[in-house]
Amino acid sequence: MCVMGDDVMFRAFGLMGAALIATSCGSDGSTLGSAPFPGPSSVADAGSPEPLATIHDPVLMAEDGSYYLYSTGSPDHSPLRAHRSPDLVNWTALPAPFPLPEWTTQAVPGARGAWAPDISRYDGGYRLYYSVSTFGSQVSAMGLATSPTLDPDASDYAWTDHGPVVTSTQGDPYNAIDPNFVTDRDGRAWLSFGSFWGGLMLVELDPATGLRKPGAPVTNIARRPDNAENAIEAPFIFERDGWYYLLASFDRCCNGVESTYKTVIGRSRAIDGPYVDRSGRSMLDGGGTIIAAAEPDDRFRGPGHPGHFRDSEGRDILVFHAYDAENDGRPTLRIGELTWTSGWPELEMLELPQ
Repeated sequence: MCVMGDDVMFRAFGLMGAALIATSCGSDGSTLGSAPFPGPSSVADAGSPEPLATIHDPVLMAEDGSYYLYSTGSPDHSPLRAHRSPDLVNWTALPAPFPLPEWTTQAVPGARGAWAPDISRYDGGYRLYYSVSTFGSQVSAMGLATSPTLDPDASDYAWTDHGPVVTSTQGDPYNAIDPNFVTDRDGRAWLSFGSFWGGLMLVELDPATGLRKPGAPVTNIARRPDNAENAIEAPFIFERDGWYYLLASFDRCCNGVESTYKTVIGRSRAIDGPYVDRSGRSMLDGGGTIIAAAEPDDRFRGPGHPGHFRDSEGRDILVFHAYDAENDGRPTLRIGELTWTSGWPELEMLELPQ
């Protein structure tokens, strides 16, 4: 859950480097399209990237040679934000995928925007899950919209909203925001979600509709019982070499350079857990191996809310945001690659030349 106060305006800059040739793989394992990551020389020749407004909670997808970035709506309460790029450096703002559906304001009084999108390719089309809530509230909901394409210039471009998937209210053991859609190796569909309160959750979906499977229980997969606020959110699950990896964010976002966000990871042989960190500590007991954090004198603070993206060569790319101390603490798009040793990753940042 990464949200912004009404009186704060943010900008973010896409930062890239290293020579990678990337495609995105959908939840059905298909190849979605390709476009080159810029190498060091092409980045230098490209000039400074244009600023992107309010890049919080980014997720990335590729289709037909273009990259599509979706992120939380802006402080003026616009819907979800969308951008397109041929190279992950130069971005063009696109129209919001869809206006805030009417059901959201009925389910969550006071909701004026959508947060923390998740984009996946499934069954030949695209599924975009999103959250609606108000800051610090447990009255929340997650919705689903689908489109046959991400390209707003295509003749068949059209988002169809399918209503709420999971909702929560005061007193529930979870907060229904920060969705992430994933399929397991048996083809079953799941949604991970959660922020503070009871921690991170997993619920099975009907794969045909993308909605909650009737009667499906909500399973707790991570929490921080020793943390007074249970400050954990933003799950993202992906599979590699027979393991399911669970990414999450610890601590607090949304406070500029004072943000304490950090990114952690654990793994499990089963999609519903138990997830453990590198030391063997359960993520239900506060475990989580830190892969991205900041020191007080670092330029980029509070790195968190990662989205995973696997390229055509099997490299695991993370997009996330952090707060730029050299740019008024504004949240900035960050991109890194996970490199693996004995089944555990380290994060190597990809940077534009300074």
